Amino acid sequence: MIGKMIHNDLAKNRAVTLAATVFIAAAALLVSLAALLAIDLAGAVDAFMERAETPHFMQMHTGEINREALEQFAADNENVKSFQILPFLNVEGGKIRLGENTLTGTTQDNGFTIQGLQFDYLMDLEGKRIQPQEGELYVPVCYRQENMAGIGDTAVIGGIPLRIAGFLRDSQMNSLLSSSKRFLVNPHDYEKMEGVGKEEYLIEFRLTDPSAADAFSHAYTAAGLPANGPAITYSLIKMINAMSDGIMIGLLLLVSILAVLIALLCVRFTLLSQIEEDYRDIGVMKAIGFRISHMKRIYLMKYAVLGGIGCLAGFGLSLLLREPMLVNIRQNMGEAGREGFSLAAGFCGVAGVFAAILIFTGRVLNRFRGISASRAIGFGFEEETGRTAGRIFPGLSRLVGVNAAYGLLDVFSRKKIYATILAVLVFTVFIVIVPRNLYSTIADKSFSSYMGIGDCDLRMDIQQTEDCAGKAQSIGEALEKENAVTDYTVLHTKKFTILNAEGQEENIKIEFGDHNAFPVSYAKGGAPLTQEQIALSALLAKELGKEVGSTLTLFTGTGEMTLSVCGIYSDITNGGKTAKAVFTDMDAEPMWSVVYAKLDGSVPAAKASLYYRALFPFAKVTDIREYVAQTYGQTLQSVERAATAAAAAAIIITTFITLLFVRLLIAKDRYAIAVMKAGVFTNRDIKLQYIWRLAAVMLTGLLIGIFFAGTAGEKLAGAVLSALGTVSFRFRVNPLASYLACPLWMVCSVAAGVLAGVQGVNKIDTGENIKE
Repeated sequence: MIGKMIHNDLAKNRAVTLAATVFIAAAALLVSLAALLAIDLAGAVDAFMERAETPHFMQMHTGEINREALEQFAADNENVKSFQILPFLNVEGGKIRLGENTLTGTTQDNGFTIQGLQFDYLMDLEGKRIQPQEGELYVPVCYRQENMAGIGDTAVIGGIPLRIAGFLRDSQMNSLLSSSKRFLVNPHDYEKMEGVGKEEYLIEFRLTDPSAADAFSHAYTAAGLPANGPAITYSLIKMINAMSDGIMIGLLLLVSILAVLIALLCVRFTLLSQIEEDYRDIGVMKAIGFRISHMKRIYLMKYAVLGGIGCLAGFGLSLLLREPMLVNIRQNMGEAGREGFSLAAGFCGVAGVFAAILIFTGRVLNRFRGISASRAIGFGFEEETGRTAGRIFPGLSRLVGVNAAYGLLDVFSRKKIYATILAVLVFTVFIVIVPRNLYSTIADKSFSSYMGIGDCDLRMDIQQTEDCAGKAQSIGEALEKENAVTDYTVLHTKKFTILNAEGQEENIKIEFGDHNAFPVSYAKGGAPLTQEQIALSALLAKELGKEVGSTLTLFTGTGEMTLSVCGIYSDITNGGKTAKAVFTDMDAEPMWSVVYAKLDGSVPAAKASLYYRALFPFAKVTDIREYVAQTYGQTLQSVERAATAAAAAAIIITTFITLLFVRLLIAKDRYAIAVMKAGVFTNRDIKLQYIWRLAAVMLTGLLIGIFFAGTAGEKLAGAVLSALGTVSFRFRVNPLASYLACPLWMVCSVAAGVLAGVQGVNKIDTGENIKE
């Protein structure tokens, strides 16, 4: 019998039933998809790095190396499982031609290497180790994604022709967040190319205990081994590999949590609307002795059916959407190998949504206890208090008109009812604006300040060359004479040794120069101003256990120095572990130099970069906008897709939830509407009153949503990016998109829902609904 009642009820209220099912399905879809992709990404990264046997510790080094000392250190250290030195021939982008394209404009350090003999294998797109034949070249997969090369094309490297035989996956340098890219050639071809570029070395170790990588790094430093370049560990490589798609999945997870909250509110709307329609029937059941638990079971079974159908539909849709969303992950890293675990995670997420719906429905159904059987049978609606009447009505009606006054006063007098739709609007505004703000922030030129790069127009790197300090100074002198250059600064990076928190020696790289000319983003404190101060990157400060005001001991060529930490800043360059100081040191030679420049706008940065590349061929000249675009290209695409999908879902949800809410209000107010119709109010007047109510709630929801998107949303986005060493995060908002376009879409969606919903006023019959 109960089953028949549920079937009849579902058939009778098709629109409400469909709306509730769609909301539940959307929430289940997002939760399941976030869980599926999170497990798939984690599995793909782990499987990829295991197949490639990624080094647990890798030290890049430019200059001569002492192989015997390195081999002896590896033999003496019990934690070393295997050790190798791989060459990396760094070639200027203009000397690399892939088919019809050159890499002149790339911001990556492109180099050529040979296959690892013991580990750190470069894999093809089928997950197999590549063994290139003589005359063959394998290209990083990122250049395939950018349509820079195709299989069978001829590549010319410094005049040496090679055939592109395929594309490779590099477990260390696959991500665009990594500043270097490796091409793979046969050892004989590598020998032919040695004069084309500057040779570096990758000194790599696999450890028996990978968790002791930090201790191993300290031992490496204490041994005084080659370290003229950044050092990275397995955990950092893993994080960089996951970051681009991880940000998108993190956004999807945030949106899915909000979608579940909205789905619960939608269930509440539909349930209350159903209770309003069934109010007299509920009163009859109470009067003839039906237990509340039995009545609750009838409605609970109905929403269990809806929840089950919606959750299963959402899970099925997530499986369909999963494949296209995994394309980028699979292309970069291959299969995850966790199919069963991934499906189980998605199903558990959907089961959680189903359980939340049943628990929430049960709580809403507790309203049955407060329903009066006699009033329900006699009047057929719930008695309301605090209607739109009061001493302020005359004054307000003279100010904004009678219909507006009725509408606004109803909002104030029935705050609990409107609080629910207000919460939905706040959540949907949050969903729309936060992903859009994150996208505009990463796409903004000033985002470079969170990467450890000053907010400039051009960056010129001088490295892997003789007398880099002198060449950097010559660039500075040339820029001084340029009218288009409004400001510039020259910075030099040198290597020093410090004592870490355990009292062990550790190498750090300190940048010298005017740090206030093009400042980076500081989370705490500021740039060093005196010779006794030093600023640390966030990751280095965390590793050393230092805060602003702490001191550290630095070893220089002239002795020990005690420096005070004056600031902690964002940096993801050079492994994220750098420092800044201004003290005078004439002994240590610069490892590399950097020149920042600001343009007056008369010359586009892209054009200026081409000019300076030709003028200073020994420097890597980068347009910062292009640098950010290339480095975060995949991340930007992922975030933009997530932002667009979130906005579309939020707008659809807002339209339907507004429609349901207006229907609920009209159902609750049918007696009051009938009385007003019997008086002097027309259908148009009553509709205007509802429009004013929703307009007031919508405006409030927009303002609160925008506020929380800029505060709590900023903190959430900052928490995601802090994993890379990005601290002191601030949104760079596109006002046109965030504060005009997004609210306008929300206004349109609310308006559509209201206009559709108020048509129900026409159906209220005066005689039928006015009771004694």
